[in-house]
Amino acid sequence: MSAAQTKTEFVTVQGLRLEVERRGSGSPLLVLLSEEAAAELEAPFLAELAKKHELIIPQPPGFGNSERPDWVSSPDDISYMFLDLVEHYGLKNIPVLALSLGGYIAAQMAVKDDGFISKLIMVDSFGVKVGGPFDRDVQDIWTSHPTKVAAWKWADPENGKRDYSGKSDAELSIIARNLESFARFCWDPYMHDPRLKLRLHRVKVPTLFIWGEKDGVVTTAYGKAYSEMVPGAKFTTIANAGHYPQLEQPAAFLAAVNSFLG
Repeated sequence: MSAAQTKTEFVTVQGLRLEVERRGSGSPLLVLLSEEAAAELEAPFLAELAKKHELIIPQPPGFGNSERPDWVSSPDDISYMFLDLVEHYGLKNIPVLALSLGGYIAAQMAVKDDGFISKLIMVDSFGVKVGGPFDRDVQDIWTSHPTKVAAWKWADPENGKRDYSGKSDAELSIIARNLESFARFCWDPYMHDPRLKLRLHRVKVPTLFIWGEKDGVVTTAYGKAYSEMVPGAKFTTIANAGHYPQLEQPAAFLAAVNSFLG
């Protein structure tokens, strides 16, 4: 499969159909996308990674064309499905690139079984509570004013603007469905699992946390505290980037990823 080729397939896991995209050629790389999955699938950083790797990109329940039964309610549930998916493909000793929501899912996977992971990259991920009970660790992105949310998400809010006029009804439905599923999985408890930070010591693989220097959703202080919960993890920042450095600063982001993967 060449870098330009993309294959989409459906795999049945725990009784539901998950959409999986396989793109590019080379050594396998498991990519767990963020809540901005629709934009990321079209982004330059994935195209560049596909020149060196076969990207395996599963869509969580409720994202893309993956089914979402009522009993799936959290990233913890999704982590078991993705571990079954890893077994289905026979993936062993492979790196994992996990973005925002994808990082939350990856952390839940790694504390259960990191035996298939060679290296783990967590990008502006959430999933843990680092402050006290009344501290705002993760900004309220759902009920705050859109202008404020855009300023939290992007170093330049213009980068977050989308032109949906050329999108088909099917494409718009996926974008809306992704957002709905994101809210369903992370609303309560808000953007974290209180048990996760108690289990992160189980992650034994080399881990790099990459953070947008201007992330206002989860700040660099949050990212550093998160990284310190994973034994031996490294932490680095991307200048002039917010919550999605892979979209705002793809060249600097890819340099950090490739340097870590070797």
